[in-house]
Amino acid sequence: MADIIQLLPDHVANQIAAGEVVQRPASVVKELLENAIDAQATTIKLLIKDAGKTLVQVIDDGVGMSVTDARLSFERHATSKIRSAEDLFQLHTKGFRGEALASIAAIAHVELKSKQEADDVGTEIVIEGSEVKSQEVVVTPKGTSIAVKNLFFNIPARRNFLKSNPVELRHVIDEFHRVALAHPNIAFVMYHNGSEVFNLPESNYRQRIVNIFGNKTNEKLVPVTEETEVLKVSGFVGKPEFAKKTRGEQFFFVNNRFIKSAYLNHAINSAFEGLLKDGTHASYFLNLEVDPQSIDINIHPTKTEIKFDDEQTLYAILRASVKHSLGQFSIAPVLDFERDSNLDTPYNYKDKEAQFPKVEVDATFNPFQEEKVSGKGTRTAFRKEPAASWESLYVGLESKGTHSHQDFSEMQFESDHQTESIFEDSKQTETSQSTYQVHNKYIVSNIKSGMLLIDQYRAHQRVLYEDLLKHITIKESVSQQLLFPVELFFSSDEISILQNVQEDLEHTGFVFSHFGKDSIEITGVPINVPASEVSVVLEQLIADIQNEIPDSHFSASDMLAKSMAKSLAIKTGQSLTAVEQEHLVNSLFGCKEPNVSPTNKPTFITLTVDELDKKFL
Repeated sequence: MADIIQLLPDHVANQIAAGEVVQRPASVVKELLENAIDAQATTIKLLIKDAGKTLVQVIDDGVGMSVTDARLSFERHATSKIRSAEDLFQLHTKGFRGEALASIAAIAHVELKSKQEADDVGTEIVIEGSEVKSQEVVVTPKGTSIAVKNLFFNIPARRNFLKSNPVELRHVIDEFHRVALAHPNIAFVMYHNGSEVFNLPESNYRQRIVNIFGNKTNEKLVPVTEETEVLKVSGFVGKPEFAKKTRGEQFFFVNNRFIKSAYLNHAINSAFEGLLKDGTHASYFLNLEVDPQSIDINIHPTKTEIKFDDEQTLYAILRASVKHSLGQFSIAPVLDFERDSNLDTPYNYKDKEAQFPKVEVDATFNPFQEEKVSGKGTRTAFRKEPAASWESLYVGLESKGTHSHQDFSEMQFESDHQTESIFEDSKQTETSQSTYQVHNKYIVSNIKSGMLLIDQYRAHQRVLYEDLLKHITIKESVSQQLLFPVELFFSSDEISILQNVQEDLEHTGFVFSHFGKDSIEITGVPINVPASEVSVVLEQLIADIQNEIPDSHFSASDMLAKSMAKSLAIKTGQSLTAVEQEHLVNSLFGCKEPNVSPTNKPTFITLTVDELDKKFL
């Protein structure tokens, strides 16, 4: 029988390895940026075209590579960081993955230019699908430039799985944020389709956060610092009143490497316990320094998950550090048994002696004494009015006429509002309401075969959803102008999301007068949106778009209508009048699909008389 096991060719093995390394353009961005950082670059430029599908180029001013190193960097399992297996547990660098550049070169067109400072000229290598097309001498500045073009050009099936450009760009920006936040001592510049997206100068950590997420972020940050033998914590957490509905501004860095950890995230949530509204998430930007030997960063292909030796200790230290910072900066209530500032002596009185108050008592004072008493002091006794003085209150009542009896028909009396009896008579029964509210959550309505039980929140969502979708589709809306414009602050990523749906928002009734780098100004809102709820509606919209990620095959208008309906619908626990209940029921059954909410959940159930009878058997 012939042998059936054989070694794969290198180009096929590289394409298989690329399945782990490169899921989307953001994966290429991460690998190239980390390589530039390891090359000791002080300025890194990222150029993107078509969200990375056409071009991902990283230019750095690092140490560069020699002719031999430039060629070997595209070989599988070639690395400058590891000499033995023990080195895997002493890693202080990032781009140590041996097959990264080889995998990228297997599924794209790659152009590499690199030069060391001591050399006069550099090297240019062109690779297409693992095949080296050319290697030539080239004039180039010190450092390295890698351009990855036409990603997945030879694997069309993988390319078809990529999302729309706005979605892929958000993933690229996320990776850019993670790398830029971990290294504030390096200047970063990012361009997309020729326009500058970020220009981050070398700065401290707080300035880097503000440069990325907007100037308004500065007032939201609370510093966190703690140093122990096991863990060193530094960074910032956001104030509870600025908590968002998304987890976009949550960053853990372990030894300057971004990680995701649900366990450590729970420690932060525990520190914020009782300070956050339901459904909101606190922001945090925390750097954790631990011994490299106490962690394993090779448990996940993307290196975003880490295994710690002693997670319980880290959890306790992190929770205590955040809780201490919130209390120290008067964010959380604290008990201080050492000193009460209210008992401090004012500065002007610090040299004065205490004076005891003098109390004078008049032993002869008698409040029931009828006659005036003269004495040396200024005191006076009160004369009790004679009992007959009550008659003076009625003096003048008979002056208007000679009749002793008054005409009481002309007099008016104050009275309370008449309250209805809980036991309605037969006349009232004819006009009694046909709906009732149960626990401020459900509406009960009488029907011929039994009764309806309606979820008021889902029902109102359906009504608003169809109304909003109609306005967006026919591009006709009614807007109410605001007396004072509303200015809202967002990060640049959130601003770009709002700009993508700006036209649809305007069709619902929003009027935008200004779109800035980190703020927007609104002068008009839809008639059913209170001015105080504008920020809530837009934050919910941003959260839904980031979580559900609608692509080109998904209707952005449908997403917008669903999100706004969810924000504006009457919530569970809100009391409704009889008129409001009936209007909601009538509006629901005037919809095209009254049976389900916009998220395909039932809006009502029916109970027939037979089903009710069976309950009493």
